[in-house]
Amino acid sequence: MNRRNFLKAAALAVVASGCAGNFPKPNKNKPNIILIMADDMGYSDIGCFGAEIKTPNLDKLGFGGKRFTQFYSMAKCNPTRSALLTGLFMGKKNAANAIPLAKQLSKAGYYTAMSGKEHFDGWVPKSCYAENAFDDSFKYWAINTYFAKPDGKFSNKFKLNGNVIEEKDLPVNNPPLYKTDLATDYGLEFLDNAKKADKPFFLYMPYHVAHYPLQARDEDIAKYRGKYKKGWDVIRQERFERQKQLGVIGKDYKLSPPEDNINKFRGPYRNNIYKYRQWDSLDENEQNELDLEMAVFAAMVDRMDQNIGRLLNKLDEMKVRDNTLIMFLCDNGSCPYDSNKDFSIPPGPAESYRSLCAAWANVGNTPFRYYKQYGHEGGAKSNFIANWPGIIKSGFCHDVSHLVDIYPTLLDITATQYLATVKNKPMPRLDGNSMLPLFKGQNRNEPEIIISGYSDRFRMVRFADWKIVKVNGGPWQLYNLQADPTELNNLADAKKEKVKELERKYNTWLKNNGITTVKKKKIRSQ
Repeated sequence: MNRRNFLKAAALAVVASGCAGNFPKPNKNKPNIILIMADDMGYSDIGCFGAEIKTPNLDKLGFGGKRFTQFYSMAKCNPTRSALLTGLFMGKKNAANAIPLAKQLSKAGYYTAMSGKEHFDGWVPKSCYAENAFDDSFKYWAINTYFAKPDGKFSNKFKLNGNVIEEKDLPVNNPPLYKTDLATDYGLEFLDNAKKADKPFFLYMPYHVAHYPLQARDEDIAKYRGKYKKGWDVIRQERFERQKQLGVIGKDYKLSPPEDNINKFRGPYRNNIYKYRQWDSLDENEQNELDLEMAVFAAMVDRMDQNIGRLLNKLDEMKVRDNTLIMFLCDNGSCPYDSNKDFSIPPGPAESYRSLCAAWANVGNTPFRYYKQYGHEGGAKSNFIANWPGIIKSGFCHDVSHLVDIYPTLLDITATQYLATVKNKPMPRLDGNSMLPLFKGQNRNEPEIIISGYSDRFRMVRFADWKIVKVNGGPWQLYNLQADPTELNNLADAKKEKVKELERKYNTWLKNNGITTVKKKKIRSQ
């Protein structure tokens, strides 16, 4: 059975299964799936979305597949991972009964595996944690250093299938231990397990790159040292022009002005980390230090891309590349927060613990405003790539979509029926819709609602072209993204009734989904 016929059969199988709750029988002709997630990388931080950073493997996937230009995350690590693996924007009614995506695919005959970062909101049930959801998993929780620390201890323990694995037992194929390489080592091992099981596979690779601390191999840093001395003003403008040339953004887009990080819930800030300053106003010593900072960040992205290349080579070796759907996304926009622990040690080595400054994070989020956690486009919008030889044609998709769409998309592709109840427990209704029509160059209905932003303080809600968004728990701002995609013109004062209308629709959605955590506030403008 070829892949096109399989997709037709899959659609018929879903319809035929009705409400009986029967999962399709295992079928090794089903497509394999690899889902790769980056961490704290901006919209423009890979080559096929405008970066000067060398990402040939991601570029190959992007130019050879479909690049989505209006794809949203939840704007922060934990809510994004929670939404991705449950298919829910947030902890709604019956969320405690959520079936993890991997478990659904396992029942559909897939071997499932995860290698990388795990981080959930408190509402996510334990059934969704890696050791309970995947056949095999290698994971670490939230923040972790990239190298083994000089004292031989990690800031966070690694776990293999739920059991702590000690440093001496880790398979380090390229000393010294570097976490991005290590996660891929396990990913490759899990692909071997899939081959032995003679099953189609779902491999989830949530890399930690390029979350702080800024640590990278010397040889990768050397590729970029000195390339950022031209400064963030020039680099950002170059990325903006490259995005227009590539077709990532329209020719009529306007570059948002650089701005400080004004998130008052992340601080206190030291030195000028949260500020934007003109590059030419800095002295030579500071420019040299900040060139190194961005060079290390670029090196981390470069190393991740090298490891994605290892995965692609493995697929070729297994002779399954043509039957494998690969997706790539980021969990949120670039991160500007001061998490530095010792300014006496420069970014790069295992002894350092440094983070990116706001001005470089602003470059990562080109052409959009603000950063990670914010509901503005710079925090909430992700680059997204879908590559599936023979099914997905190369080009762009400019339709609005959200990472909650991935869950129903994979159910659709694998002919897996989402159940209304399991063991007499009502399941939460999935918030997204399948992107398979978009993958195939077809139309689909526009999402009813798009939600992002970290907590209600930075909430973003989008209905069609209209968007309301908060900063620091303040009043709703209002933007029309069709006319103003980089959010330069806040229309809240001019269109107060529109703000009220959208807030009512959002509150209705909250009520209908059993969410009562958001208190109604008086409408003002900002």
